[in-house]
Amino acid sequence: MSKLERQKLSLPSGHDKLLLHSCCAPCSGEVMETLIESGIDYSIFFYNPNIHPVKEYLIRKEENIRFAEKHNIEFIDADYDTDNWFARAKGMENEPEKGIRCTMCFDMRFERTALYASEHGFSLISSSLGISRWKNMQQINDCGHRAAAHYDGIDYWDYNWRKSGGAVRMLEISKKEEFYQQEYCGCVYSLRDTNRWRMKNGRDRIQLGVKFYSNAMDDQD
Repeated sequence: MSKLERQKLSLPSGHDKLLLHSCCAPCSGEVMETLIESGIDYSIFFYNPNIHPVKEYLIRKEENIRFAEKHNIEFIDADYDTDNWFARAKGMENEPEKGIRCTMCFDMRFERTALYASEHGFSLISSSLGISRWKNMQQINDCGHRAAAHYDGIDYWDYNWRKSGGAVRMLEISKKEEFYQQEYCGCVYSLRDTNRWRMKNGRDRIQLGVKFYSNAMDDQD
C-alpha cells in the first residue's frame, strides 16, 4: 500500500466546516492533504506567539502560507503577541517539555482559535499539533476541549492524526515539499534546553533557517 493512501474522513456530529489551528507546515501538511482528499471545507488558523525568535517565527509561517496557497486553502494570520505569551509563561521558565508551561501554551493558542471560530461562523476547531510524536496528545486534546467549552456551539475535534500511517505521511510530505526542518518546539525555553542538550552531547548549537527536509535524507538511513 502506498504511504500516501489515506482513509476518507468526515467531520463529526454534522459539522460542515473546520477551523484548523496550524503550528507549522511539517505538522499540518499531512492533516491538510487528508482534509482536502476527504472533501472537507476548512481554513488554516496560524496563531503561535510562542515561537522565538521572530526570524524562526517568520520562516515557519511563510512555509505554512506557501503550502496553503499551493492548495488554495484560506490562511488566517493571527497576532504575534509575544508579550502576552511571556507574561503567561512567567514563573514557568524552567518547567520541562510537556509540563505546565506547555499546557499554558496550548491553552493560549486554542483559546484564541476558539474565539476566532465563535466570531467567524466556525463550529468546529482542531489542530495539527497532535500529529507530532514529540507531543503529548492527551495534553493537547484536553486543552482543545477546554477552550471550546467556553463557547456555546463550538466543539473540538480530537481526531488522532498519527494513526493509519499519518505520522509516516507527514515525513513523506515534508521531504517532498522540502519544508523547513525546525529543530526545537518553538519557544525560547525549548531553544535554550535543546541547545544545552546538544552541547552536552557534543553537537553544535541550532542554526536557524538553514536545515530543510529533502528526499536525499533517505540515503542517510
